[in-house]
Amino acid sequence: MLFSEIIKESYEPREYPALAQLSDEWVQTRPFWGCKVLVATPIFRNTLVEYRALMAGGADLYVGHVIGTSGAAMPCDRKIIDLLKEKDVPVVTDEDIKSGKVADDFDLILDCAGQFAFCHPRKGFVELTRSGVQFFEKSEHPVYVADSGIVKRIETVLGTGDGYFRALESLGFGDFEGKSLVVFGSGKVGCGIALHGVRRGMNVCSITNTRNEDSNSNFSRVLLNNEVQIEDYLDDDRVADVIAHADFVVTATGRKNALTLSAVSAILSNVKAVVANMGVEDEFGELVPDTRVLNRKSPLNFVLDEPTHLKYIDTSLALHAALGERLLQECAEEACPFKGVQDPPSEIEQRLLVTTIQNGAIGPEICDMMR
Repeated sequence: MLFSEIIKESYEPREYPALAQLSDEWVQTRPFWGCKVLVATPIFRNTLVEYRALMAGGADLYVGHVIGTSGAAMPCDRKIIDLLKEKDVPVVTDEDIKSGKVADDFDLILDCAGQFAFCHPRKGFVELTRSGVQFFEKSEHPVYVADSGIVKRIETVLGTGDGYFRALESLGFGDFEGKSLVVFGSGKVGCGIALHGVRRGMNVCSITNTRNEDSNSNFSRVLLNNEVQIEDYLDDDRVADVIAHADFVVTATGRKNALTLSAVSAILSNVKAVVANMGVEDEFGELVPDTRVLNRKSPLNFVLDEPTHLKYIDTSLALHAALGERLLQECAEEACPFKGVQDPPSEIEQRLLVTTIQNGAIGPEICDMMR
């Protein structure tokens, strides 16, 4: 099976139990047989495992890549793009499709961040991220959103926090004990970074919207239970004070230009702080130069060959692909029963979660997260 050798050399089977299970099933059932499938997950070594599963299921696979001609380029590993081309797997860009160089005749698009939301697949879309939902809010196509359920928390809470610290270590920042960390945002990514900081012996402060109780209440309880200091982002004096004493500052709000002017001023004044972004957007704004932020404001974990370890992203990628299978089943004989954005069916999530907890390397971590 294509890519099996490099996957075997790079990973232990316990790092991808969910995708392995799908591959074993799909090589028998072939749910994607005869379907032209575009997959737009960021192109790195770990996504080869999702590609393999889809091809095991009979997919005529195309890999989508945004080059940034009309927007932000999606981070990628050029070596993996070269490998795909070497193996005759088509790599198509958004501009290829917009210009008509590549036909927009896909049956199914497994998208990420709404990069290919302008296309017109015969069956529909599966969107991997919450940030991509905005591009499908008025879609006439059926759109499953993998990030709507509990599975994505494994990647964002456990995996992204781990990726932030691995990236810092790869750049020579390895002494975290007793240092102060300021995290903007207390959602899944921000909470994950904060908890990883606590585990490394850091003094962690979360800057968030404390007035919005509905959006972050569950994560706020987790932070408080782990002795994370929480400050309101509109309290200029407190925010400026914690930033002034910070050794590390990271943004993870998911919003462009999220920082207040006082926060920006404090970051520019504290020249010793190691500053990074872990969101897709530029959360600092134009007043903070690219050179002040590691990786020039792009998500810091994308300096790594593997931004998120496969063991943390396996279940998300498996859900991404499994929702594609469900969409094809629902649209097999008649028009799909829904249009627009839809949450993933709970039974699919539960099946993948059970597989990951029972057979995966991070079962105990998942159980701790879900308490």
